[in-house]
Amino acid sequence: MRINCPHCGLRSNDEFSYLGDASVVRPDPAAPNATEAFYAFGYERANIAGPMQELWYHAAGCHAWLVVTRDTRNHEILDVKSAQEVALERQKAAGTAQ
Repeated sequence: MRINCPHCGLRSNDEFSYLGDASVVRPDPAAPNATEAFYAFGYERANIAGPMQELWYHAAGCHAWLVVTRDTRNHEILDVKSAQEVALERQKAAGTAQ
């Protein structure tokens, strides 16, 4: 599997460290149902068969955090963006961008 790093170009996945699901959002600890939300955050995950956003760290390269959209059925890489770019997109969509 090869990942097209936006900073370094096409690289082997051996240069990267996999962190996990990039779509998971940490709950607000001040929310009224914080206990249930944190339980779900820590233990309840979907096992997706198909395209999934994942966090990868370019450890042997530019040291950037990336959000890789990968099809879990065949490992095809569909998209690669910097994690910072994805976070800004999510903030804009939520109306909290600065």
